[in-house]
Amino acid sequence: MEWMEWYNNLAKPSWTPPGSTIGLIWQILYPIIIVSFGFVFVQAFRKKVPWLVALPFAINLVANLIFTPIQFGMRNLPLAAVDILIVWGTIIWMMVAIWRHYRWVAVAQVPYFVWVSIATYLQLSITWMNWGQ
Repeated sequence: MEWMEWYNNLAKPSWTPPGSTIGLIWQILYPIIIVSFGFVFVQAFRKKVPWLVALPFAINLVANLIFTPIQFGMRNLPLAAVDILIVWGTIIWMMVAIWRHYRWVAVAQVPYFVWVSIATYLQLSITWMNWGQ
């Protein structure tokens, strides 16, 4: 079974956004993520911020990138739920860690945080609704 067919056959909340909407949101968020994360990593390399400040950005990046292979490749809903909770938690950590150094980077994460909050609730709902299947 193809991944799209598998996903379409899962029980989902009635408010689940269509795939095209999810794709559009990520097309908006990825440039924000690339610019702000890139800035933080450059500042860490230049020793303008401690690497400890960049750590939640690195963890978030890895967790974000492995979500799709976990969810759609492995088709592991519980592990995907844990992964998205890590993404969500590290956004809060990122915003707190960078705030005193570069507030604009923290503020730039607000749309990302809002979307991941919605996506986390959606993922937890899908995981719960399909538990044991």
